[in-house]
Amino acid sequence: MLQPVVRRTWAPEGNTPRQYRWERHDRLSAISAITVSPQQRHLDLYFALQEHNFCTPDVESFVAELLEHFPHGIILVLDRWSVHLSAAKQLCQRFPRRMQIEWLPSHAPELNPDEQVWTQTKYRDLANFCPDNLTDLSQAVRHSLEHTKSHPVLLRSFFEHAGLKL
Repeated sequence: MLQPVVRRTWAPEGNTPRQYRWERHDRLSAISAITVSPQQRHLDLYFALQEHNFCTPDVESFVAELLEHFPHGIILVLDRWSVHLSAAKQLCQRFPRRMQIEWLPSHAPELNPDEQVWTQTKYRDLANFCPDNLTDLSQAVRHSLEHTKSHPVLLRSFFEHAGLKL
């Protein structure tokens, strides 16, 4: 995420806009989940950021924290990323009565409403954003996600985009 997503911009004729950046090797990884309450259909967004790639224990920790907010359990819908596959096995053993896992079809990101969270963050909120360092990026991503979280209509549109009814 440290490399800017370059979008079309406007500038006065003859003044080409320039973005200054350099090759970065540090990283910011993110995970998120859109939740839907079964009776009231209330939508919420949970997320976590860290400075290394998410691996199985990180996904397990994220879901365990998510379960703290839902004492009656959850239905977890996952794509078939290898880390999700291995985390699912561990989670089913750890929380056998508090979670059920459903799998999205392989290679179908358009069916995953959570993918729209990242489309919103990367291509709209942070388009042409050139962070100076990881702290700047982390603050901008957090601000974008908090903004998305505070707009239930936007979260609902992610389900509509995926063709899913709530």
